[in-house]
Amino acid sequence: MARRLLFVVQEALFFTTHRLPVGLAMRDRGWEVHVAAPADPVMAARITAAGLHFHPIPLGRGGQNPLAELRLLLVLAGLFLKLRPDLLHLVSIKPVIWGGLAARLIGLPAVVHAITGLGYLFIRADERRGLLHRTLFRLYRFALHHANALTIFQNPDDLAMFTQEQLVPADRWVMIRGCGVDMQVFAQQPEPAIDAGYPPVVMFPARLLGDKGVREFVAAATRLRAEGVSARFVLVGRRDPDNPTDIGEAQLQQWLASGVVEHWGYAEDMPVMLARAHVIVMPSYREGLPRGLIEAAAIGRAIVTADVPGCREVVQHEVNGLLVPVRDGMATAVAIRRLLEDDGQRRRMGAAGRAIAVRDFSVEGFVAASLAAYERLLQARGERL
Repeated sequence: MARRLLFVVQEALFFTTHRLPVGLAMRDRGWEVHVAAPADPVMAARITAAGLHFHPIPLGRGGQNPLAELRLLLVLAGLFLKLRPDLLHLVSIKPVIWGGLAARLIGLPAVVHAITGLGYLFIRADERRGLLHRTLFRLYRFALHHANALTIFQNPDDLAMFTQEQLVPADRWVMIRGCGVDMQVFAQQPEPAIDAGYPPVVMFPARLLGDKGVREFVAAATRLRAEGVSARFVLVGRRDPDNPTDIGEAQLQQWLASGVVEHWGYAEDMPVMLARAHVIVMPSYREGLPRGLIEAAAIGRAIVTADVPGCREVVQHEVNGLLVPVRDGMATAVAIRRLLEDDGQRRRMGAAGRAIAVRDFSVEGFVAASLAAYERLLQARGERL
């Protein structure tokens, strides 16, 4: 009987864009690979077409209803008892907390926890020491102290906080920077020619969330337009009503009505979309390690982002982009204008970003590091991949 690997993720789309290569690598090694995520017929079809198994779970990413969380815990426990996975891979906050709790109570043999970001409660300082925050710490501590578990961190700042708070055992973590990008799919592409009919495009390629810095992007666009800068300021991404920092439809429509920004919607083909841009901007408040910035670097675009955990792992100031203070629309505008006005520097930064992406963020490197983490847990039980 084939051994089983079960991923639990907060969104099926997230699995297809970030973790599918690892699932395929395990499938090719003879493992039976399962994915548990909220119901999504389109993404579920993609997952099953790849030879994996999909299980819908009642995970509401933005909710804090105790009964809903209890239901999720019970559903996960039932799924674990049914599948009895040899290896469990939990990705992001709720899967790690509730899946980790269920895994410890049931006694699953090996668990990987992936910390992909800390969520809005850890970004907003006024909520850091509240009851919910303290409760999350206790739940993390219990979940991550499974007898045979390994926690993956994507940046050193998250690792430092978890170790300082003793949420993770000192000897049971590994650093894997991001989820890797296929450098053939995201091949380096030249900038579009700029002329009277095609002004430079400044692109925000992320979900339309306050914590992604979308308000700072719009503030920067508003300032630059007022200064007479000729450029198109474009939002590429979807709203996310489950996230507490979603901007809301009314706000989006107000921005569009102002004529300052355009909304090109959610893009399936990001290589083509990113290639239309001259500057990529995402002044996020905090990240695990943003795939969108890796993709932009791989394409060969200069980047403006905030000097915060996760973002500064991808962008080196004055090398492949510019780092600006967090929550600072004016500084973001200054950085954008600088790149728009210096074609040579912008293109040099784009080329440097491509080199960084190839060196540090290839999908092959990500898959190899993930399988090494699995191997470490299996060896603790006297097994091999």
